[in-house]
Amino acid sequence: MHAQIPLPDAAVVDEGSNLDLRAVVPDVAYQRTLLSNVVYAGHPGAGDRCWLLIDAGVTGMCAGKIRHAAAQRFGEHARAFAIILTHGHFDHIGSALKLAQDWDCPVYAHIDELPFLNGTRAYPAPDPWAGGMMSLMSPAMPRGPIDLGNYLRTLPLDGELPGMPGWRWIHTPGHTPGHISLFRRADRLLISGDAVITTRQESVYAALVSQRPEMHGPPAPFTPDWPAAKRSVRRLADLEPETVISGHGHAMQGPAMRSALHLLAAEFDAVAVPDSAKRQAQPTA
Repeated sequence: MHAQIPLPDAAVVDEGSNLDLRAVVPDVAYQRTLLSNVVYAGHPGAGDRCWLLIDAGVTGMCAGKIRHAAAQRFGEHARAFAIILTHGHFDHIGSALKLAQDWDCPVYAHIDELPFLNGTRAYPAPDPWAGGMMSLMSPAMPRGPIDLGNYLRTLPLDGELPGMPGWRWIHTPGHTPGHISLFRRADRLLISGDAVITTRQESVYAALVSQRPEMHGPPAPFTPDWPAAKRSVRRLADLEPETVISGHGHAMQGPAMRSALHLLAAEFDAVAVPDSAKRQAQPTA
């Protein structure tokens, strides 16, 4: 069982709430959906094609919830310029195709993630013994393949983000081969996706109800490459972010958050890697 790195309530950002939208800085807000967060990048009232959506929740009612929040934040009928995916797991891309069709906009992902988004490959089977009820339930969760069709685009190889001046994408594999995080150096705002998360996603109660603030590595049952995940966490810690919006849990900020992130990077094997993965990594006699 992996350990906890608790975070103080004072580190939670969540400045106000509107239709479940939680403002982090003036031009970035996030919204908690059933299983994951989606992020809206753009100033309130920005209008049509002047904002971006990062990740797209699960399938079903999430599309309507996202459209409604976008209309309230950016204006009625304000379509996204693009959707950017941190990765392609079902709880982050479930509504991507529906929204791309509704908004007639591209969906960008890392080149290493494309096989999981163009109908070519399914993700590896999850690890049901990674700890917690969500892990035991993981074999029943969708893992693809899915096909985003002609809406799918490859992120520019130079690290730039389409429609997001001042932002860079960072390759943070481990949870998936093409996982990315997003970083804006001007205010050190990090959108980490699932490379690091701020609640224990393996617990049903924490994932769906309490979201108790804790610093964690990527969700354990769906992380097949722990050495890569460790390198990714170290890379994010080296950025010294001021604020983190993760794929699961509250947005966090300040010195306590950074200390927890550095502790996670330093003690990753002990606090993040589940015993089941350690046993699998041991050489056989």
